[in-house]
Amino acid sequence: MEGGSIANIKKWIVMYPVYINSKKTIAEGRRICTTKACENPTCIEIGDCCNHLKLPFAIEIDKAYPRDFMQRGRVRVSLKREDGTFYNPAITSRKQLMLHVAELVPRHPGRNKKQEAASASSTGPSSSKSGKSGKKKR
Repeated sequence: MEGGSIANIKKWIVMYPVYINSKKTIAEGRRICTTKACENPTCIEIGDCCNHLKLPFAIEIDKAYPRDFMQRGRVRVSLKREDGTFYNPAITSRKQLMLHVAELVPRHPGRNKKQEAASASSTGPSSSKSGKSGKKKR
């Protein structure tokens, strides 16, 4: 749990990783366009991005997204202080928060290692296969 008054946490914005996941459709819960969205973000990455943007946040692991209850976790973020001023003047709405976080997640330090490992494993054994496949013409 990070910063702010915990008593007021119910008023904070809820952000599920699905909202900025480029692999999901609008029907599955994505809230921003695929060109701006990022691939499979996690709550920890979203939390770190909020920390980078100097916004207080709280990660709730026990919660699940209603449309996809296998996807665990969400992040609560506060945009305003008690007096109504914004923590980060560049982020004044839920949509702006999603766009900023989606932009930062791919640059997350823990992210690069994961993607390199995924790309290395996918190019391994499958490259030995020949290009021809399927039915032969008669």
